[in-house]
Amino acid sequence: MTGRLPGRHGLRWLLLASASLSTIGVFLLATATSNTSLFATGYDTLLIVNGVLIGLLMLVVGSQLWRLRRRRRKGVFGSRLAVRLVLLFAVVAILPGALVYAVSVQFIGRSIESWFDVRVERALEGGLALGQRTLDYLLKDAVHRATQMAVSLADSGANPATALGRAAEQANAYEAALFSPSGATIAVAGTGASHATPEPPPLAALRLARLQQAYSKIEQTADGGLQLRVVVAVNTDDGLNPLRLLQLVEPVPKALAQDAERVQAGVRDYRELTFSRSALKRLYALTLTLTLLLALTSALGLAVVLSERFAAPLGLLAEGTRAVAQGDFTRRQPVVSRDELGVLTQSFNTMTEQLAQAREREEESRRAIETTSAYLESILGNLSTGVLVLDEAHRLRMVNPSAAVILQQPVAELVDLPLTEWVARQSALGPFANLVAEGFHGSHDGHWQKEAAVTVANLSRTLLMRGTRLPGSAGSGGYVVVFDDVSELVQAQRDAAWAEVARRLAHEIKNPLTPIQLSADRLAVKLAPKLDGADAETLRRGTQTIVSQVSAMKHMVDDFAVYARQPRPGQFTRVDLGGLLLDVLALYDDLGSSVALSLPDAPVFIQGEPTRLRQVLHNLLSNAIEAQVETASPRFAIGLTVRAGEARLSVQDAGPGFPEKVLVHAFEPYVTTKAKGTGLGLAIVKKIVDEHAGRVTLANAPQGGACVTVILPAAEAGGPVAAA
Repeated sequence: MTGRLPGRHGLRWLLLASASLSTIGVFLLATATSNTSLFATGYDTLLIVNGVLIGLLMLVVGSQLWRLRRRRRKGVFGSRLAVRLVLLFAVVAILPGALVYAVSVQFIGRSIESWFDVRVERALEGGLALGQRTLDYLLKDAVHRATQMAVSLADSGANPATALGRAAEQANAYEAALFSPSGATIAVAGTGASHATPEPPPLAALRLARLQQAYSKIEQTADGGLQLRVVVAVNTDDGLNPLRLLQLVEPVPKALAQDAERVQAGVRDYRELTFSRSALKRLYALTLTLTLLLALTSALGLAVVLSERFAAPLGLLAEGTRAVAQGDFTRRQPVVSRDELGVLTQSFNTMTEQLAQAREREEESRRAIETTSAYLESILGNLSTGVLVLDEAHRLRMVNPSAAVILQQPVAELVDLPLTEWVARQSALGPFANLVAEGFHGSHDGHWQKEAAVTVANLSRTLLMRGTRLPGSAGSGGYVVVFDDVSELVQAQRDAAWAEVARRLAHEIKNPLTPIQLSADRLAVKLAPKLDGADAETLRRGTQTIVSQVSAMKHMVDDFAVYARQPRPGQFTRVDLGGLLLDVLALYDDLGSSVALSLPDAPVFIQGEPTRLRQVLHNLLSNAIEAQVETASPRFAIGLTVRAGEARLSVQDAGPGFPEKVLVHAFEPYVTTKAKGTGLGLAIVKKIVDEHAGRVTLANAPQGGACVTVILPAAEAGGPVAAA
C-alpha cells in the first residue's frame, strides 16, 4: 500500500489539531518557566514535546505549501492568486512577529539583567542584615535578662520556685525554667509557662554552663515561628548543689518572624536566580522562539487555508468561464458566502442562465431560419425558373440550379462577382449580364421586365426576364432577377402558326394544282398535232414547265402537310433504329463507299413511328447530299451509339457546314442555305424528333462539314419489333 498525503480537508483538520496541541504545549512551557519546581522537574519533557508538536505542525504546513506549489506548476486556476495571498499573509505575519520577537528578547534580557542590579542585591542584603540584627538584639536582651535573673536567684535564699517566679515576673519572662546540672527540672515560671514539663536545655548549653558561659540561640518552632533560647549558670551557696541552670525561652514576634523568613527566602531565591541567570535567559529565549515558530507556522498554515478558501470560488468561476467559452451554459456554481464573491458567483450563475436562454432562443431562431432557408432553397431548387440574387453593387449572392440549366453555364462559379466581371470569367454569359445591367440601369423604380433572345451554347434562347429591388435599408438591400426560358413556348407558338399556315397552303394550293396539271396535259395533247414544229416545241416546253412546276408545288405542299401533321402517339411501336437506318441507306446505293457507317453490335431499340422516323433519316441524308453537290469527293459519316439510356444517331458530311446565322434559326421554316428549297427539312426533323421525346443538335465539325445529331430515348429490351 503506497502512502499518500491526506486530502485538503484532512490537512486542515491535521493543521488544526497540530496547532491546538502546540499551543497547549507552549502554554505549559511558559507555565513551567514561571514555576521553579515544575521547571526543575518537567521542563525537558515539555521542551521535547513542544519541539515534536511544532515540527509536526511545520510538516503539515510544508505539505500544504508543496501541494500549493504543485497546483501552481500544473496551472490550476487560482493557484497563483493563492500563492500571492500566502506570500502576503506570510509577510504580514513574519514582519510583526519578527519585530515583537526581537523586542521581546531584548526586553526580557534587559529585564533579567535588571533583576540582578547591585542596588537590588544590596537592598536584599541590607534587609537580611536588618532582620538578623533585630534578632540579635532580642537575643542579647534575653541573655541580659537571664543573667540578671541568675544573679537574683543566686543571692536569694528562699524557695527556688518562689524565687524563680519573682525573678520571672520582674524580668517579664515568657518562660523561665530552673534545671539541675543533670537536666532535671527544678522550677518553672513565666507568663507563657504551662504545667507541662519544659524542654530541657541542649547538651551544648550544659557544657557552656559548666564553663560559666551563657548559651543563646534562635530556634524555629514546630508551627514555623521563631523563638529565643538562653541558658546561663546559677551559682548558689548550697554545698550539695552549687550549680544550677536557668533557661529562658522567649518567642519572637510573629510578624517579625514572617518578615525575616520572607527576606531570607527572597535572598535565597535571588542567589539561586543569580547562579542560573544565563540559563534563564536561554530558557526565555527558547520559549519565545518556540512561541514565534508556533505563531508563524500557524499563521502560514492559516494563510494557505484562507488563500485556498478565497481562491476556490475563483477557481470554480474560472472553470465555469472556460465551460461557457466552450459553449456549455449549464454550469451553476454554489453560492457559499454573502460577500462580494457570493454576489459575483450569483451574477455568474445569472449570466450563464441568461446565456443559456439566449442560446436556446438563438437555436430556435437558427432552426427557424434553417427551416425557412431549406424551405426557400427547396422552392428555388424545384423552380423551373432561374433566380439570381444580387447585392447593392450588383454582385451575385445566390443562384438556383435552374439558372445554370437555362443558361447552360456554371453560374454558381460567379458568386461574389459583379456583373461587369462575368464576361472575363465566362464570356458566353456576357450578353445576359448586359441585359440584366441594362434592365436595372434603365429602371427608375427598380422594377423592369423584358423578353429578349440570348444566344447560349450556339443556341438561341428566348428569355422572359423580370427584375426588382429587394426591400431593405441602404447597403442591406439588393436585387432579384427572375427569368424563364420561353424558347419552347415561342417555338411552339411559331410551330403552331407555321402549321396553320401549312394547312391553309396545303388546302388552298393543292386543290387547283391537279386541274392545272390536267389542263396543261390536255392542251399539249390537243394542240400539238395542229401546230408546226416551232410552235409545237414551244407548246411542249410550256406544258412541260407547267407540269414540272405543278409537281414541285405538289412536293412543297406535301412537305407543308407533313410539317402540319399532328402527332399520333398511338402509332408508336418498338423500332430497331439500326435496321431502319440500313433500310434507308439501301435506297442510296449510289453513295457507295463514301459512307462511313458505325453501328453497335447489339440492336438499338426505340419507341416510335417507323414512317415518321424514316422521313427523318431521308431528310438528314438529303441535306447531307445536297450540301456536297459541288464537292468532288463527298463523304458521309453515320454513327449510332447508346449511352446513358439514349440512342444517339449522328450524320456528318464534308460540306461547307452551317453559317453562324443559320445555326441560331436552323429549325425554323424557310431558313436554308440552298438556292432552291423551302427550308422545311430540319424543321420537319425537329418536329418529328420532338414528337418522339428526343432532341436535335447542330454543330460544325472541327475538320469541316456539318454534323446533325438526333438523340432519342432508348426502349427496354423485349417486346415485338415494328417492320421496317
